[in-house]
Amino acid sequence: MTQRDRTVVALDAAAKGIIEQLQEDGRRAYATIGKAVGLSEAAVRQRVQRLQESGVIQIVAVTDPLQVGFRRQAMIGIRADGDLNELAEQVAAVAEVDYVVVTAGSFDVLVEVVCEDDEHLLTVLNDAIRALPGVRSTETFVYLRLHKQLYNWGTR
Repeated sequence: MTQRDRTVVALDAAAKGIIEQLQEDGRRAYATIGKAVGLSEAAVRQRVQRLQESGVIQIVAVTDPLQVGFRRQAMIGIRADGDLNELAEQVAAVAEVDYVVVTAGSFDVLVEVVCEDDEHLLTVLNDAIRALPGVRSTETFVYLRLHKQLYNWGTR
């Protein structure tokens, strides 16, 4: 599902509370969440299901790429011609890509990739990304060390 396909979902205080609870611990029991937000376990389960189906939340295991065999991560800045949304969708279809955003500034699209090693990164960059129609140039920012990555920014 692309960002364009999503409709804005109105979130009440209980939904926001559920989201914040799950941001702290994605495995937290529905009964525990229910106590924190004032709902029954069944109501929390139904709301979580609706939040997932509407694309508001995903509940996944966030891994350390190094620990699971991916020793090279990079951000790739793309300068492009043509329809940026179409290019972003094509880039998003590349298996190694985990993040795509259309931007304003020096780059038109920013892409994060997770690769096994430098040779794998080169293959992805050369064969999958630079080969796409509309890609004018790229600049690759290889990650040396990750200092902070959080998913608990709450709700507004």
